[in-house]
Amino acid sequence: METERTRSAALLPSFPASLLPCFPASLLPAAAIATMMLLGRGLDARDKQTRQMQDAVSNVEKHFGELCQIFAGYVRKTARLRDKADLLVNEIYAYAATETPNLKVGLKNFADEFSRLQNYRQAEVDRLEAKVVEPLKCYGTIVKLKRDDLKATLTAKNREAKQLSQLEKTRQRNPSDLHIIAETELQRATLDATRTTRYLEETIDNFEKQKIRDIKNIFSEFITIEMLFHGKALEIYTAAYQNIQNIDENEDLEQISRRVPRRDEEEDEEEDDDDEEEDEEDEFDATKEAFIRYR
Repeated sequence: METERTRSAALLPSFPASLLPCFPASLLPAAAIATMMLLGRGLDARDKQTRQMQDAVSNVEKHFGELCQIFAGYVRKTARLRDKADLLVNEIYAYAATETPNLKVGLKNFADEFSRLQNYRQAEVDRLEAKVVEPLKCYGTIVKLKRDDLKATLTAKNREAKQLSQLEKTRQRNPSDLHIIAETELQRATLDATRTTRYLEETIDNFEKQKIRDIKNIFSEFITIEMLFHGKALEIYTAAYQNIQNIDENEDLEQISRRVPRRDEEEDEEEDDDDEEEDEEDEFDATKEAFIRYR
């Protein structure tokens, strides 16, 4: 009997050891032995797959959540930069209105280009929000769905364990029906286990494929959006730089000189006024002397 039990244990490495003493090899059909072996191995395989799926989902939940927060902060800072740039444009317009013609035109043209750049920055913000942040946010829902799949898998596994327990109780009550149990309950449990395992494998494969595709798409969109903006920014900054360099300071200085007389010109005017006053006094004295002689 001990030899038979040992042989049975060798045939059933994955089956609970507590059940082996009650199953003499002479009463175990080959089909039942094979079915129980598959069932035990299936439970171990599902445990490993479940842990693998849990680790993958937890890893994605952690890092995708961090990426989402950081990208969202990046977009917010870009939007704040746009707002500050708008304030700068308004101040340049206000200052330009008080300056000389050439400087006024140069500053106004610079402000026009800088304002146009902010339109592209706004487009950058909108695209980043739609193409990068939102897809990462969607992974909150995807993770939730995958956790539901895991929950369903764990429920199926618990149901299989319960079936094993029921099987043992039924066998103890009516050992003579072992061949019937092997052909019904164990086969049904095996089919459920196989179906659950296959579904879990498909779930893991689909999750990993979708994750890789989404990562490629999200980062490709991010780089494309940034390249488009910075390419346009280089073009606009070049035009703005040229507008500043085209300011003719010499012409503006001449206009300033014409509006504000220099010191030597003021001295010449003062000397001319003094000469005129002296001529008027001399003329008055001559007139006075002539009048006196006439009397």
